[in-house]
Amino acid sequence: MAYKNLQQFIETLDKEGELIRITTYVNPKLEIAEITDRISKTAGGGKALLFENTGFDFPVLMNAYGSEKRMCLALGVGNLNDVATDIENLFHLLASPKEGIVDKLKLLPKLGQFASWMPKVISGKGDCQQVIIKDNPDITKLPVITCWPKDGGPFVTLPVIHTKDPNTHTRNVGMYRMQVFGPTLTGMHWHKHKVSAKHFNEYKKLGKKMPVAVALGGDPVYAYSATAPLPENVDEYMLAGFLRKKKVELVKCITQPDIEVPADADFIIEGYVDPSDDLIWEGPFGDHTGYYSLPDWYPRFHITCITHKRNAVYPATIVGIPPQEDAWLGKATERIFLAPMKMTMVPEIIDMDMPVEGVFHNLVIAQIKKEYAGQGQKVMNAMWGAGQMMFNKILVLADEGTAIQNYKQLAQYVLKNLNPATDINFSQGPMDVLDHSCSKMGFGGKMCLDGTYKFEEEKDENYELDIANNINIIDDQSVFAEFPEIKGVNTKLLADGIPVVLISVHKNRMGHIRELHEQLCASEKLEGVKLILYVEQHIDVMDLGLALWRFCNNLDPKRDAILVQRPSKLEPGKTFACMGFDGTRKTKEPDNFQRDWPNIIVADDATILSVDNKWNSLGMGDLIPSPSLKYKHQLYGMEAAVPTIDNSQSV
Repeated sequence: MAYKNLQQFIETLDKEGELIRITTYVNPKLEIAEITDRISKTAGGGKALLFENTGFDFPVLMNAYGSEKRMCLALGVGNLNDVATDIENLFHLLASPKEGIVDKLKLLPKLGQFASWMPKVISGKGDCQQVIIKDNPDITKLPVITCWPKDGGPFVTLPVIHTKDPNTHTRNVGMYRMQVFGPTLTGMHWHKHKVSAKHFNEYKKLGKKMPVAVALGGDPVYAYSATAPLPENVDEYMLAGFLRKKKVELVKCITQPDIEVPADADFIIEGYVDPSDDLIWEGPFGDHTGYYSLPDWYPRFHITCITHKRNAVYPATIVGIPPQEDAWLGKATERIFLAPMKMTMVPEIIDMDMPVEGVFHNLVIAQIKKEYAGQGQKVMNAMWGAGQMMFNKILVLADEGTAIQNYKQLAQYVLKNLNPATDINFSQGPMDVLDHSCSKMGFGGKMCLDGTYKFEEEKDENYELDIANNINIIDDQSVFAEFPEIKGVNTKLLADGIPVVLISVHKNRMGHIRELHEQLCASEKLEGVKLILYVEQHIDVMDLGLALWRFCNNLDPKRDAILVQRPSKLEPGKTFACMGFDGTRKTKEPDNFQRDWPNIIVADDATILSVDNKWNSLGMGDLIPSPSLKYKHQLYGMEAAVPTIDNSQSV
C-alpha cells in the first residue's frame, strides 16, 4: 500500500501496537541512541519509538523498520516473500515467449501497471515545501542525533540523497550518512563504489558544482528504496512505485531546480557539492559492523535551503553491534532481490540468507539446485560479480539437502560435505570500505565454503576420514591444557556432529596463531575436526553469536587461513586436513598490520546512568540494562582506536 505521508505510517504503527510515544525529555545527543539500542535488541526488535520531547521543534522517530512486522507494514505486504513472488511472476511474464496475439494482449495490463509505477514530476509545490527557509538555513535546528560517544559529531543517519548524472541526467537515490559541521555544512559520505560518487567525478571533470537534495521522511518505502542494491540507471522511485503500487509524485527543489524530490517528504535539505572544494575530515562513526568506521576525507555538502512540512517528524536510525534496525532492512533486500538474482545472474539459486552476525556483507548463505560437478565454483564467481554482492567476504553454499535457515542442520550438512583441503576456495577483490580487516582499504580476501553434495569428480577419497569415530576431543580436552595462551575452548558443536572448534587466544608473537594451529593439529585427538576458529582472549567462545560476529569482522580469509595436512594417525593411508582461521585483532606488532584497527561500539557510563535514571518515566516497562555493559571489557583503548583531527583541516 502507499502511505500518504510519514504521519499516516506512524498512525498505522500506533494502531498495530507497534509504537511507543515518549513524552519525557530525551537528549538527541547520545540518549536517544542509547534507549533505541536497548529496545532494538529485545525480542523481535521491540517497538518503534517516537520521541516527542527532544528540545527541538520536531519529534524524532526511531526503530520504525526494526522488526519483521514493521518492515512488512512499511512495504505494505503481509510477508516479505510476497514481494519476491510478485517480482518473480513479473520476470516470468516479461521473459516468456509471446507467440500469438493473445499472449501479447495478456501483457498489456502489466504494461499499464508499469506506467502506474513510474515517478511523476508534478507542478507547483509539495507538502514538503510548506515551510521554506532560504535565508540563513540552519540544519542544527533539526534534532540530528549523536549516536555514540566517539562519533565525530551528530550525523543524519536516514537521508534519502538525490543526485543526477550531469551528462545523461539519470537520477540516483542513495543513502549516505551526513556529519553536521555547522548550520550550512555537512560531510557527504559516499564511498567510491557508489553511483553518487560517480556522478561527483563527472561533475569534477566538467568543473561544475553538483546539485544535491536530501529528503527525510515521507512514505517509509523511500528510505528502503534508497538502500536497495539496484543496477545503475534503474530509478529507485520506480522500485518505490512498484512496492507501494502507486507512482511517486516529485516536485522540483526551490534552490536546486534540476533535482526533484518526493512531494510528501517531511524535510528537504537542498544544496551542492563543489568538486573544487577541499575535502573535509569526516568521522569516526559507530557503524553497522559494530565497530567505529575510521575517519577519512570526504566531500563537503553546502546547504542552500531547508524546507519542511508544518507537522514534520524527523526520522533517524542507529547502527552498531547487531542486532539493530538495519538487520530488517537487510532482510527485506535478501527476500526482494532473490528473484532478480535468480532470473538474471544465478539461475540455480533457490534461497539466500544473511545472518545478522555477518552484518550483511561478511557472511552470506546460498542454497542452489546442484546438477553437475563444479557448479559451486560457478555460482561463487557469479555471485561475487553481482552488484553489491562483490563486497561479500564469506560465502557458504548448500544444496537442496538442507534448510539454510536452520543453522544447526545447515552446519551439519555443509561440514559433512566439506573437505577443508579442496572445498574452500579463496579469491581477492573489492571489499566494503568499512571492512577494517583488509590490509588495504576496500581490497581484500574472500572465501567460499562449498558445502554442497559432491559428485564423484569432486571427491578425493584420501581425505574421507570416519569423522564420527575419530572425534575424541568431546570428553578429553587435555590437548588444550598444554597451551597457556588458550583462554577458552568451545567443543560443544562436536557433540552435534559439527566438526568445528572455537578457541580464544592471548596472541603475543608473530605467527603465533599459525604455530598454535600446527601444534594442535599434530594431536590425533583432533582428527575429524575440520575447522578451528581463533578469536581474541576476552571473547566468550561459548556465546556463538558474539564469537561469530567478532570472527567475521576480524578475518581476511585469504590472508588468515592456515591449512594443516598430514597422514592420519587413526586411519593409515588417509590424510587429515584441518583449516584454521585467525579471527583475532590484527596490529602492527605482532601481525605487521599497518592500518588502524577500530574499536567496538559501546555507550559511555554517563549516558547509561542518565538513561537508567529516567527509565521509569519513559513508559517502557521494567528497566532494560544497557547492551553496552556486555562489551565494555572488550575495548582495546578508545583513543588509539579512533584517531580524530581538527575538522577545520582540509586536503
